Amino acid sequence: MNRALFLDRDGTLIVDKVYLSDPAGVELIPGAAEGLGRARALGFKLFLFTNQSGIGRGLHSIEDALRVNARMEEMLGLPPPVFDGTCIAPEAPGQPSPYRKPSPRFIEEKVAEHALDPGSCWMVGDSRADVGAALAAGIRAAAVRTGRVPPESIPEVARGEVPVFADFGAFAAQLA
Repeated sequence: MNRALFLDRDGTLIVDKVYLSDPAGVELIPGAAEGLGRARALGFKLFLFTNQSGIGRGLHSIEDALRVNARMEEMLGLPPPVFDGTCIAPEAPGQPSPYRKPSPRFIEEKVAEHALDPGSCWMVGDSRADVGAALAAGIRAAAVRTGRVPPESIPEVARGEVPVFADFGAFAAQLA
């Protein structure tokens, strides 16, 4: 199958603790593991796509972000590798950033590399940047209510152009 999910990390798969750098602070959002398992069983490739401006701000390192990701994957309890690819955008807002969402570059590269069908791909996240990356890349977007920002504050959600789900598990439950 040529379909994939591009997934935000903080607020989508794990609780957003703002500049999380300690793996001990990782807390899975209920339904994340089950949702990822379901998506994988349905043949979706999984890509993690996360902005980590704390790195660019000097608050933590890329190694810290990698350790947080590793702890998340361990807690998910799914056969490794959980993700077919990962993009950590380390830039702070205002810094040159080829990959920082809403840039579609990572999505476009993975669509080309894996011969994915854009019409069968989704970006799932909790922010305007997540939705913006999806739409700029020509894939579908879905918002979840588990982040810090009410989805209705995202213009495309407010206009009814992007569906909203209680959490990632609820999104995955509707996949076929």
